[in-house]
Amino acid sequence: MDTQKWIDKGYDLIVEFGPKLIAAIAIWVIGSWIIKMILKGVKKTLNRGDYDESLKKFLLNLVSWILKIILIVVVLGTVGVETTSFAAILAAAGLAIGMALQGSLGNFAGGVLIMIFKPIKIGDLIEAQGELGVVKEIEIFTTKLLTPTNKEVIIPNGALSNGNITNYSTEGKLRVDLTFGVGYDSDIKQTKEVLMNVLTSNPKVLQDPAPTVNVSELADSSVNFAVRPWCTVADYWDVYFETHENAKEALDAAGIEIPYPHAVEIQKEG
Repeated sequence: MDTQKWIDKGYDLIVEFGPKLIAAIAIWVIGSWIIKMILKGVKKTLNRGDYDESLKKFLLNLVSWILKIILIVVVLGTVGVETTSFAAILAAAGLAIGMALQGSLGNFAGGVLIMIFKPIKIGDLIEAQGELGVVKEIEIFTTKLLTPTNKEVIIPNGALSNGNITNYSTEGKLRVDLTFGVGYDSDIKQTKEVLMNVLTSNPKVLQDPAPTVNVSELADSSVNFAVRPWCTVADYWDVYFETHENAKEALDAAGIEIPYPHAVEIQKEG
């Protein structure tokens, strides 16, 4: 009697849940195939665009997880599991995680914006968040800079994307702003010729845009010249230091005085 009862109950369960289980399995198989096809299409789309490799991987994983969660919810609903409660639990968990990782999510969002809109790229010389350096690496949460003193600076992408960024590499050329002062007895035309010759004789100084030398100020003890050579980003510091050195040597050779404070001797009486 009990055996027959269990057989009847098992038969009822098969009749009730069998079709649902078969449908759930079919949905899982077909859904997995559809997700695979969608991911292939997303991957092709990302490969056609000029997106960062880190962003490609992250977006593929994100799309994959979202589609799989949707598929799981559909399968559970097909079997007969109450998905409303399940969705509420997921929403509550997502909210709690979002609150706990608020700063990290801001950095993540900043990283995505940087990778999509590309205000900077690896190898660019930039100034941001009070730091100057070459972009070494752009990650999802942080960006790494290498400073002129060979120090690695790590900047959160949230702050980086929301702040001012000066990109010195965008145009491919930089102007070096220098000032040289000479005595009031010096000939202005001769001084300009000497300084211009220093610039034009340096192969690292670009001729387009052309370098310029102009009187910028009549100071208290000197006539100041604004010396403006142009160069590539990679040659900036070479041009900066070489121009200082070569200008000093050229001005000395031409007999043009560079003013400097002179010591005053005080003679004591008697």
